[in-house]
Amino acid sequence: MSDKISYTRNGDIAVLRIQNPPVNALSLAVREGLVAGIEKAESDEGVQAVVIVGEGRAFIAGADITEFGKPPQEPFLPDVCKRIEASSRIIVASMHGVSLGGGLEIALCAHYRIAQPSARVGLPEVHLGLIPGAGATQRLPRLIGVDASLDLITSGRQVKADEALKMGIIDKIVEGDPAEVGIAYAKALLSDGAKRRAVSEMTPPEPIDWDAAYDGALKKARGQISPAQAVRAVQASVELDFDDGMLAEREMFMDLMKTDQRQGMIHAFFSERAVGNLPELKDVEPRALKSIGVIGGGTMGAGIATAALLSGFSVVLIEMKDEFVAAAHDRISGNLSGALKRGKISQDKFDELTTKALTVTTQYDALSDVDLVVEAVFEDMAVKKDVFTKLDAVCKPGAILASNTSYLDVDEIAASTLRPEDVIGLHFFSPAHVMKLLEVVVADKTAPDVVATGFALGKALGKISVRAGVCDGFIGNRILATYRTAADHMVLDGASPYQIDKALVNFGFAMGPFAVGDLAGLDIGWATRKRKAPHRHPAERVPTYVDKICEAGNFGQKTGKGYYIYEKGTRGGIPNPEVTELIKAERAERGITPRDFTDAEIVRRYMAAMVNEAAKVVGEGIAKRPLDVDMVLLFGYGFPRYWGGPMKWADLQGLAELLADIESYADENAWFWQPAPLLKQLVAEGRTFDDLNKEAAK
Repeated sequence: MSDKISYTRNGDIAVLRIQNPPVNALSLAVREGLVAGIEKAESDEGVQAVVIVGEGRAFIAGADITEFGKPPQEPFLPDVCKRIEASSRIIVASMHGVSLGGGLEIALCAHYRIAQPSARVGLPEVHLGLIPGAGATQRLPRLIGVDASLDLITSGRQVKADEALKMGIIDKIVEGDPAEVGIAYAKALLSDGAKRRAVSEMTPPEPIDWDAAYDGALKKARGQISPAQAVRAVQASVELDFDDGMLAEREMFMDLMKTDQRQGMIHAFFSERAVGNLPELKDVEPRALKSIGVIGGGTMGAGIATAALLSGFSVVLIEMKDEFVAAAHDRISGNLSGALKRGKISQDKFDELTTKALTVTTQYDALSDVDLVVEAVFEDMAVKKDVFTKLDAVCKPGAILASNTSYLDVDEIAASTLRPEDVIGLHFFSPAHVMKLLEVVVADKTAPDVVATGFALGKALGKISVRAGVCDGFIGNRILATYRTAADHMVLDGASPYQIDKALVNFGFAMGPFAVGDLAGLDIGWATRKRKAPHRHPAERVPTYVDKICEAGNFGQKTGKGYYIYEKGTRGGIPNPEVTELIKAERAERGITPRDFTDAEIVRRYMAAMVNEAAKVVGEGIAKRPLDVDMVLLFGYGFPRYWGGPMKWADLQGLAELLADIESYADENAWFWQPAPLLKQLVAEGRTFDDLNKEAAK
């Protein structure tokens, strides 16, 4: 028997204990051991029941990620599940920690399921571009019905034990040692004369409107196909007998394995885990962090303070004037109230965070003992330098001084202090207590342990932290400025903002660039254009119609009008006809004859601009690896996860073809469409962006 499974006897109960730390992933050795263990129990005289239990912190957390991308080896998981369910002995799964994916499928093929109160179950395969592939789409509907099954499978969400009990996934909740609890339950079942109870032999549930469910899943997932395909797999559980349903599920699973979406989501899965693994930080200890200072109590500062409080830090927030103090405190309290309503914190914790852990004041001296302070004031270099001069004077030696700037030069900010080695950029995304991305901006003189501390803070706050170098806009906003410019050019040349938004939503973005502009506030881009105007290249094409929108006091959602008109009490907006007229006037003034754009051309140009600028960012070392760009765009800019990020998308499309398109676009605008040297190099060498990721991992 495999060394990953131990076999012991407790009277007439056999115990199969999975021992594959840290989370008992379903490796080949585990699969082999489970089959061998069932066979041994059946041949072991006197054994009437088998308890399957996990060692350590989980029952089974799913597939073994080290086997991803490798040819599958027998026994395949569907066959393991079939063998367990077919056993002549009563099989009990005693579940604790997580039972996810294949782990839950193993539990579903047991005849009875008991769990710890803290246990969680789920089928997260859709997050990898797949559906469950070992019978969950066939067994779960027989156990809990179609609607509940579709909710669980298409969302990939995890369910706590009490909800799983109500749904019927598990039979009982008992606290205690999982092995002892499982053995006691098995003995009670035998004592009560219980029989085998195979889920596959249960009556299939009633059908639903499958086409409506399919369309709904496709729309909700914004074009991701695996949740919709899960609907068809569940449909098979109703319309086919069990064995044929299993074959249908397996065929759908294997078809999804071949899709670009699956490749993109696997890339995202591994990149999310690799992005914080930097060779430069190996063996570098971060500085101790207990207390955080925040400068500015607006939306961003309050969000940063909220995130820090929820992560166990004490916070001192500085406002400029006494009359702003109460408002800042109220913003933070409002954010924390949301956590209270969602059950993330208790009323006692809320009271503690808003009174004992939080200080809001106008006195910079209150920062004298904080370990790290984040400046989140207006995006103006003079204002930020003034703040850092004050911080330099009051903060203790070794305190880290961080700027939340979105665009400005962190080297210049650091030079305004006597401790540039302690200065770093920490670019949060709003709302900071919700958004997952954190750009850790490393200036020329930033000390290694300060960089390590930035990543340690990001981890403590539950962020995806990405290292960025210093340039205008760092990684995300620099690339954003370029692909947004490509969209602006298409508007000047004949596309409408509304066609562009629609085409990109259909591609998979949550919102198009012009709707995003309205959401963020058009005044932000207006200020950036004015800041850059003195240094603008003569060949740069910058539309003026959007400045006229801002000059009229229309900044988007916050003023009720921008590219769209927003009525109170309604979701979203309707196109603003004034914008269309302003665009027509500018085209006429520039002598542009508008042309039609297809949705496919819009997407191709938009993405080509994004990838080309991203390749420049990587080539210049602003981002260390292509996967860093992918994570920034996924977690900060709404890029569809099922494409894996723009660099993965480019690899999937073919870099040579993309470069050829960029070179063709350069015929009409050579200044904007300058091919990135790195992109040209990769094409010449027949390599991909992912090759660079692999080299960086060595």
